[in-house]
Amino acid sequence: MDALRIQGGVSLNGEVQVSGSKNACLPIFVAALMTSEKCTIRNVPDLSDIRFMAEIISALGARIENLGNGVWEIEAKDIDTKASYDLVRKMRASVCLLGPLVARKRAACVSMPGGCVIGARPIDLHIKGLKALNCNVEISEGYVNVDASKLRGAHIFLGGRFGSTVTGTANIVMAAVCAPGETVIENAACEPEIKDLCKMLEMMGALIEGAGTPTIKITGVPRLGGIDYTVLPDRIEAGTWILATYATKGKVLIKGAVKEHLSSLYDILNSLGLFPEQRGSNEVFIDASNTQLKSMESTTMPYPGFPTDLQAQLCAMMTQAQGISVITERVYPERFMHVAELLRMGASIAREGSSAIISGGQKLSGAPVMASDLRASAALLIAALCAEGETTIHRIYHLDRGYDSIDKKLKALGAKVERFKEL
Repeated sequence: MDALRIQGGVSLNGEVQVSGSKNACLPIFVAALMTSEKCTIRNVPDLSDIRFMAEIISALGARIENLGNGVWEIEAKDIDTKASYDLVRKMRASVCLLGPLVARKRAACVSMPGGCVIGARPIDLHIKGLKALNCNVEISEGYVNVDASKLRGAHIFLGGRFGSTVTGTANIVMAAVCAPGETVIENAACEPEIKDLCKMLEMMGALIEGAGTPTIKITGVPRLGGIDYTVLPDRIEAGTWILATYATKGKVLIKGAVKEHLSSLYDILNSLGLFPEQRGSNEVFIDASNTQLKSMESTTMPYPGFPTDLQAQLCAMMTQAQGISVITERVYPERFMHVAELLRMGASIAREGSSAIISGGQKLSGAPVMASDLRASAALLIAALCAEGETTIHRIYHLDRGYDSIDKKLKALGAKVERFKEL
């Protein structure tokens, strides 16, 4: 198992290229199963989650090949309808197989994905949407079994107690694309990754209106064709680099930071008197060398609100601010696994329900810490860059799930980072 050793107290300086979006790539990969024709996917990040999804696609009978330089080729001439527990258990996003299998094969048998450390993540809305599309859905022995032989379009309200569902929206969109008749999805997720998936499906021949809005209208088509598609940049990686630059008082040009995808983060920065210099539509330059961070309050919400996937990183940055900041988590209220490890480094953070209260301005010191999940890992990395002395982050396989070549990119920005194998 790999770990990272970081010598803190070094500002980030230089240029960094944001990789393709993990959260867009995963449903886009499985969408390639909806056609028997060849699909070429570009700007794919080199991540363990991508490799896991490739294993699943291959196990279903499709040909999938990594051509290098972020280009993958998928050809699914014929596929099985069952995704076993041994594969699905590695990654929750594999539940997105339901939609493509329903659309292409009119049947699916996919293992329930289970929970994770940031709390329960049920698939009740996925099932609700499939049932609305006239599918017979049964859960038996840990598998979701779907008979979609009578699949047809429908009007679906896809809301739940925590609002919209991103993977649920992706699943129902993919299932509805080949469902006879018209489907209207109300309370659809508006994330850029959903819009990117819909853009790809449209290029394959789907008829979709309203992608990126709460109401998506779909007219079913009998089949889809092949595609050569380039995935959008990863807004969460871009946001992580922005926060890391401010936290370390760095000076960095971030290539692949699409401003319209980061509007809620920019709003927070602007409230702190920080104004990143946008260069074109997808580059931002930050000079934080003389910046003094001040306290703030923020709440995570579904897109276009502030993303839960940047909450931990913002928390780490605010340890460097003067005053008391409050960050409230409304998407996954238990998503504060990073707090205990930040306390080990000298941060002053108190939990009150779904909020973290951060007394900033405390000096952080290097320490051995344990990564608990993907975004908590990124928060520890930012804290380690700011801390005095040496920090070792264990279990960085979490980082490798969502950040392509993170240690190499950090070294290029002047950080003192070493990846090593633990005994």
